[in-house]
Amino acid sequence: MASSWLQNTGFPSRLFETGSNDYELYEEDDEFVLSVEMPGFDPDDIDLAWDDGVLNVAAENENETRSQRKSYHRRFRFPKNVEDDDITAQYNNGILEVRLPVISEATTRGRQIEVQA
Repeated sequence: MASSWLQNTGFPSRLFETGSNDYELYEEDDEFVLSVEMPGFDPDDIDLAWDDGVLNVAAENENETRSQRKSYHRRFRFPKNVEDDDITAQYNNGILEVRLPVISEATTRGRQIEVQA
């Protein structure tokens, strides 16, 4: 339920609202598997980019006969180090599947944060 002070601001009722569940992300056999529902695109419309732990998925399609333009953009951050050169992607029947192999026993750097009273 939205707070009364948010009702007329145009902000979503939840700060981190995702909108729709158009993707599935899980880890199996030492790799991440990302499946993204992207119906209506051709493989040539899809642009994938990997940069320092972030996968950028973008696509754009323009249908001039119907005067329609379709676009998709989402970024995914991964908590473990991925073998950059071994990332693969396949697009079939409107589903983009990206496989990102995890470097064995590697996790992203972090640190413990002390909570003060």
